[in-house]
Amino acid sequence: MDLSYTPEEEEFRARLRDWLTKALPTLPAKPSPDDWPGRRAHDLGWQRMLYDAGYADVHWDASPTVRLIFLEETEKAGAPYVGANFVGLLHAGPTIAAEGTAAQRARWLPPILRGDEVWCQGFSEPDAGSDLAALRTRAWRDGDDYVVSGSKIWTSHAEVADWCELLVRTDPGAPKHKGITWLAMPMDADGITVRPLRTLAGSAEFAEVFLDEVRVPAANRVGAENDGWRVTMVTLSFERGTAFVGEVVACRRVLGELARTARENGRWDDPVLRRRLGLLNAEFRALWRLTQWNVSEAEASGGVPGVGGSVFKLRYSHARQELYDTAAEVLGPDSLDLDRPWVLDRLSSLSYTIAAGTSQIQRNIVAERILGLPKGR
Repeated sequence: MDLSYTPEEEEFRARLRDWLTKALPTLPAKPSPDDWPGRRAHDLGWQRMLYDAGYADVHWDASPTVRLIFLEETEKAGAPYVGANFVGLLHAGPTIAAEGTAAQRARWLPPILRGDEVWCQGFSEPDAGSDLAALRTRAWRDGDDYVVSGSKIWTSHAEVADWCELLVRTDPGAPKHKGITWLAMPMDADGITVRPLRTLAGSAEFAEVFLDEVRVPAANRVGAENDGWRVTMVTLSFERGTAFVGEVVACRRVLGELARTARENGRWDDPVLRRRLGLLNAEFRALWRLTQWNVSEAEASGGVPGVGGSVFKLRYSHARQELYDTAAEVLGPDSLDLDRPWVLDRLSSLSYTIAAGTSQIQRNIVAERILGLPKGR
């Protein structure tokens, strides 16, 4: 498989680097982590700058390789991440682009690209655990609407979202993977209650969402009724495909900073620590190559990432935890100081083996869909 870049792709990289050099110094200061209205405004302002410069559509209207280059270069330059609208740009938007009708694409994609609207993800439920298909939030048809009741948890950025990509059960009598429907729910609809959740790191980017007979237009259904599990697999392929590209680049940068810090504070003299840093360097280089392979595969299959994203997600989750465990070794007693670099990152890294599909679920996907092993009973 060819992992090299074409002259056109390298020209895009050079043009993007030049624009970033000029644009980034003009950005306002980043707001406090607890100022969610301010963070929303900051992140959407950056998205508008990308839109005006012609770079906003890379998440779904460009080739996977161009998307990879964009995420790599913006992270290297220290540009803002997609932030408050990562669900819209990396999950819901690509899903609607791949599965939505022409009218749905026209309604929802331009506001996401312009930085006008924020999306959140209403997938997980308190009683479903890692088994997403066990969801029990119910929706029944009433004329031109679905009426939705139930609850969701770990709903990213629900408190500042305009829309929610929502999974509901529309046929309780069908096998659990067959009775699910994918809806776009307006977050200002009557009957929605949002309760923010505070994480171990002290942030509140997640929330519980309670739905009490919320009316969602049937026109907001993406895909056919009861075909939501297939549509969800498209969403998750993007979530586990290229959505972590910037984070791999960031981890490689942190690794270099760790090595420099270890040299400065004397920890570099520990041969065991040096060996761990060397292994992590090899690990993240391999993950970057795996990312390129997954992107090349997506390029050959119409732009939607394949199950190789689960291999990446599985290994990346553990490598990130190992990276920040090593950071704690380098910092020593300072690893307990929440004002030091990498300390909060270490706390947040604990969630990566759960978020976006647990490691156990990823192992099942790899075993069944890649290795062809039989399903467990």
